[in-house]
Amino acid sequence: MAVRALDRTSSQPLWHQLRQQLQARLEAGEFADRFPGELALVEEYGVSRHTVRQALRQLREDGVIMATRGRQPRVAPPAEIQQPLGALYSLFAAVEAAGLTQHSVVRMLDTRADAIVSERLGLEASTPLVYLERLRLAGAEPLALDRIWLPATVAAPVLEADFTHTSLYGELSRRTGIRLDNGREEVLAVVPTTAERALLRCGPDTAALSINRLGRMGERPLEWRHTLVRGDRFSLTADFSAKTGYRLR
Repeated sequence: MAVRALDRTSSQPLWHQLRQQLQARLEAGEFADRFPGELALVEEYGVSRHTVRQALRQLREDGVIMATRGRQPRVAPPAEIQQPLGALYSLFAAVEAAGLTQHSVVRMLDTRADAIVSERLGLEASTPLVYLERLRLAGAEPLALDRIWLPATVAAPVLEADFTHTSLYGELSRRTGIRLDNGREEVLAVVPTTAERALLRCGPDTAALSINRLGRMGERPLEWRHTLVRGDRFSLTADFSAKTGYRLR
């Protein structure tokens, strides 16, 4: 794609014009092998380093490129796994639907008490809970760290399940007849801890999504789940229009 000179008479700031040009060149596949550095762009477009940095900052905020201090910018890979907002989804099913093999390393599966989680589930503090902690892999790479609590009075049968390649919701349905049908989620962008980065095999420049879920069957809370998922492999989507606003699927 030919590089067009920036219009210095335009009401649009130079950094905005540069961002638009770089975006168009990215969409044309021009930087598939290597994204140019700041100095190369300064020379190519004849603008200041400050202008280049403003354009690159916006591309980073848009999730188009990735860059950290002192390192060459690079094109951000597309998320492999997309999940619509507003759906009580199974991460197992989402990974399989993306054409990737789902595998889990079960770090813990036992019964314990947790006063904070019990309160979230509307239970007494000492109520026994089934606790499942898994490192979820999509393909050969870690995707998420999943921690789940369920009342032992109804979920005890899943203690016998092999969760290396199966879904919790599938096992709940088969072994107990329970099917969660609604819930509430809170999604936050976070920086993983050093220990979490080691488990997820991601670098210090990779953010993560922290997802807290309260899953219910009818009006009854039955699941508290915290999932830490790599932001470079997973995205949440929603449809919207000018008339109806967001339509969560």
